[in-house]
Amino acid sequence: MGYPTLLLVLLGALAIADANPVDNSVDTRIAPEDRVMVCYYGTWAVYRPGKGKFDVEDIDVNICTHIVYGFACLRNGEIASYDPWNDLYDNWGKGAYLRFTALKEQNPNLVALLAIGGWNEGSQRYSDMAKTKDGRTKFIASCVTFLQEYGFDGLDLDWEYPSQRGGAPEDKVNYGLLLEEMRPVFDEHGLLMTAATSPGKQVIDPAYDIESMAKNLDIMNLMAYDYHGAWDTFAHVNTPMYQHHLDVEEPDIWFNVDYTVQYYISLGFPASKIALGTASYGRCFTLQKSDDHDIHSPAPQAGAQGPYTREPGMLGYNEICEKMMQQQWTVVRDAETMVPYAFQDRQWCGYDDLDSLTIKINYAIQNNMMGAMIWSIETDDFQGLCHDETFPLIKHIRRTLLEGGTVPTPPTLAPTTTTTRDPSAPTDPPTTPTTTKPPQPTLPPTEVCHREGLNVDPQDCHSFYECHQVGDHWESYHFQCSAGTVFVEDMQMCDFEAAHPDLC
Repeated sequence: MGYPTLLLVLLGALAIADANPVDNSVDTRIAPEDRVMVCYYGTWAVYRPGKGKFDVEDIDVNICTHIVYGFACLRNGEIASYDPWNDLYDNWGKGAYLRFTALKEQNPNLVALLAIGGWNEGSQRYSDMAKTKDGRTKFIASCVTFLQEYGFDGLDLDWEYPSQRGGAPEDKVNYGLLLEEMRPVFDEHGLLMTAATSPGKQVIDPAYDIESMAKNLDIMNLMAYDYHGAWDTFAHVNTPMYQHHLDVEEPDIWFNVDYTVQYYISLGFPASKIALGTASYGRCFTLQKSDDHDIHSPAPQAGAQGPYTREPGMLGYNEICEKMMQQQWTVVRDAETMVPYAFQDRQWCGYDDLDSLTIKINYAIQNNMMGAMIWSIETDDFQGLCHDETFPLIKHIRRTLLEGGTVPTPPTLAPTTTTTRDPSAPTDPPTTPTTTKPPQPTLPPTEVCHREGLNVDPQDCHSFYECHQVGDHWESYHFQCSAGTVFVEDMQMCDFEAAHPDLC
């Protein structure tokens, strides 16, 4: 694509603090062992073919702190089974509810929740239920009975979304009232209250009573994904960590994880109650031209469906990693969004992998968030066909929650003009203020990390590593410069390749 290249400039420590406020008070930091790993289970995976089929017993009970059954539905103002044949034992059914909650027998610390709602449910039934006190009381009572009957530990409210998609403007107030009235009843019966919430500002503002949510929810499962997909007319990653330079208009400027998290926090929702949502799937596109494959390249059609999920425009991570093992795909690690995408011919997919998830989870730790959430367990590489372990994404997230804590510097991007450098950009990176932390012994250099900060990729002048000394080892993250640029280590940025003919 022909677009102005953006410069990558390191931020100083003060600028990072402004962009990513972190609660550093010792007594309020969440201990690593208290961080949650919330795993949703899309129960329709039981109907998938071949290696994509996933049933209750395929869940590893030791990798998640909370497992969430998706979904129950709302009928006649009360909670009900969405798929009775799979959910219940009645009429020779499969009894998945009771089999799901029985998983707690294998791990007594495991928490089993039932989600109600989801995208396909829409909003109108929930709007009708919540608009009167009698309707809310009836619903809450039905939830208590239902959850106790099947052994669930609580309810995940996945109303998508108040005041949207068939809802009413007064839903925002009624949603808050529903939570207020549900809390004492659930407390009486020892039940948890969680909610799945939108990442989009255009939904958050009219939908959510943040004060009520902050007061009454045990966990907010922040769905920090589906920022982009085949509903767009251009290729873009599903879960951008930070804003891309071509995201210049509303709502695109809001569509990144960092903006979403900081917006919720600015509204008064405590980070310590947020489980940062991650995706074990990618959003995929069919490009207009095979040789135009950058972010924002024209993509008029959804990507081809996978063999298991069978949904155009979406591939499970298990499908993506299998494709990459069997076919020749080009993988690009975008330095701005800090998320990879891959393309082959006209097929293009943005997704998360181990490296990008490390960045997201360390960001959650830095911001003292409650932990992480993933949608969903059955599209991870649960058979371990691409990795040396099963459920590699979830296990990696859980390990990072227990051990992590560093996060790469988000890029500050300033557009160039006809010169090789934006005249308004500083000549050198801002100076990092002196800290009072005791100095660490300097580690010997490695092949990719010969100093703290950004290091050119020794194998590719168009990419670079960000390196951080963590204890007795280096942590590194690999990034790709934009098309037509190279990484200039002395400048600590990507710049026009033509201006540096000696680098490649």
